[in-house]
Amino acid sequence: MSEKPVDRRTQKTRKALCDALAELLLEKELHKVTVQEISDKANVNRVTFYKHYLDVYDLYEKIEDSTLVELGLMVLQLEELPLRDFFAHIISYISDNRTIFRMIFSPKTTGEMRSKLSNIIEGVFRQVEIEKQTSDTKDKRLEYLSCYRAQGCLSVISKWVQGGFEEPEDFIVKTMTELDSNTQKLFS
Repeated sequence: MSEKPVDRRTQKTRKALCDALAELLLEKELHKVTVQEISDKANVNRVTFYKHYLDVYDLYEKIEDSTLVELGLMVLQLEELPLRDFFAHIISYISDNRTIFRMIFSPKTTGEMRSKLSNIIEGVFRQVEIEKQTSDTKDKRLEYLSCYRAQGCLSVISKWVQGGFEEPEDFIVKTMTELDSNTQKLFS
């Protein structure tokens, strides 16, 4: 049984609701956001909200899930690229989804999404190094270096996002590539 395709109006409504929640999470904590506030900000009524989501937490989880799946799939497709190209694609994706990433890196959110994002990046870095060096998957040094590397990348991204995307994408890509190249030398 195939799923019915989502029409443009539904996509537009869902995007408006997602963007509204993301914007509200810049101002207040998740548990303080109401369905009415999201509906008002998205310019839809509450009934429309409930046609798509159970509650605020359901909307947040759907945003989290779809973002992490998209980013995870993209990272897996890009892992063989040179560092600069890898980071260019990641930064471009983040720039194209600014509202969501402002939410992810907002101090008002739970931090769970950032943690999951970190785990994805750390896992990719670890897997690439295991394949390059035929290292043991239980190598503690590799585990710590991958964690350090992922956290460094996320720190640069976080500073850029929280700074309002002020610096050009190319500057962030260059900075991340230089920093990560030096960190990557530790794996040898």
